[in-house]
Parts: sequence; structure tokens; C-alpha cells
Amino acid sequence: MTEAERQRLIRRADILKSLAHPSRLLIIEMLEQAPRYVGELTAAVGADITTVSKHLSVLKRAGLVSVEKHGTYSEYSLVCDCVTHMIDCVEDGMGSRKEKTSAAGDDCSEGEAREC
Repeated sequence: MTEAERQRLIRRADILKSLAHPSRLLIIEMLEQAPRYVGELTAAVGADITTVSKHLSVLKRAGLVSVEKHGTYSEYSLVCDCVTHMIDCVEDGMGSRKEKTSAAGDDCSEGEAREC
């Protein structure tokens, strides 16, 4: 593996790690609908503003969200709105695999995958 490949894989792992929390996934889903202020996200997550700000910081550091200042308010938006599509695709693929496994009575072959 080259150094460039290793760095690319590390970056991908960092992105996936940043999504590994239910509150951050909710934030991503809300930002997919429209840009939001921290107060809106705090109310939806049901946590204090410090906790939500930390979650937003993780998502921002991963490059998934951007922030725009409006006076004393910060408005967050998604950099790319395909994050939940990727998760949906994985979930759909897992569902297809379970259906095939149940119907066939055994595991799917190693090479089978669902395209999104």
C-alpha cells in the first residue's frame, strides 16, 4: 500500500468514525433537509448546547458540515448531501442480503453486492 492510499483510507475511516453516534446521525439528517442553527439542533437532539456543539465540531473536523456566521449565530449545513443516501444504500444492501439468505437457506456468495 502506498502512502497516498494509506492516507486516503485513514481519511475514510475518520469520516465513518464521525458518523458513529446517534445524535450526529440525527444532525446529519436534519442538515440534509435544510441548514440549521445550533439552537434548532439542540432542541431536536435533546442535549445541552455544549454537547451539540461538540458533535458539530466532530462533523466539521471530518469535513461533513460547514458553518456560516450570522452575527452571534452559527448556521450549519452539509458539505455533501449524499451521506444519508450512502447509509440507506448500506442498509438496503444488508436487507437484500438477509432476504437472499432466508430464501436460499444459506449465506450469499462472497462476491455478491447490491449496487446503489
